[in-house]
Amino acid sequence: MLRLLSFSLFLATWWLAALFVGGAKLPSPPAVLTVIIAEASSGALFLHLGATLARVALAFVLAMSLGSAIGYLMGRVKLADRLGDPWLILLLNLPALVVIVLAYIWAGLTEAAAIAAIAINKLPTAIVTLREGTRALDRSLDEMASVFAMPRWRAFRHVVLPQLAPYIAASARSGLSLVWKIVLVAELLGRPNGVGFEIGVAFQLFDTPRLLAYSLTFAAVVLVIETVLVQPFEARATRWRPRAA
Repeated sequence: MLRLLSFSLFLATWWLAALFVGGAKLPSPPAVLTVIIAEASSGALFLHLGATLARVALAFVLAMSLGSAIGYLMGRVKLADRLGDPWLILLLNLPALVVIVLAYIWAGLTEAAAIAAIAINKLPTAIVTLREGTRALDRSLDEMASVFAMPRWRAFRHVVLPQLAPYIAASARSGLSLVWKIVLVAELLGRPNGVGFEIGVAFQLFDTPRLLAYSLTFAAVVLVIETVLVQPFEARATRWRPRAA
């Protein structure tokens, strides 16, 4: 109910602003909806959304897999932490735009370059989160697993992984929000399709309704994924933690 009220307030504010600013700079909701319907009817909207979502999924899975493994290693092994920390600091402070441009220069305007650039931008945040989570592991539980001679994989599955689950969930949520933004930049600079590409075309043509149509449709898809997938996963991952009274 509150979300519906918030959405209604957003539409009303947008409509009033469109009346004051003018349709050329800020089209009204019906004008944008007309463009969305037209793009969806032609199939272009679903084509570009699908391309963007595919890049997000591939880059996110790649970054989370590598980031979780490297973060766990750095949290467990001091030598790995010392060797990897300078690289981690460099990646954390390197602008996303620089990474994307370099990837396109070195690997060409290819799909692999785009996905790699997006994943590299997400990678350091995953490493930092999982490293801190690994450092916070309860060592007494490791000792218990050792005393009971639990196999390594079983100990990791039943002792380590439940403790890391909240950190994995936090990394996934923050990382996904970062990937959403970076993928549009990568598409804007060097891909022939995707929501970012369409936003770039709309900008060149000063086509504000089209720009808003793709931007808002993309935002709606992100909101659905956040509500249906990310929030339930985060709640499940942290369900074992005691709740505040």
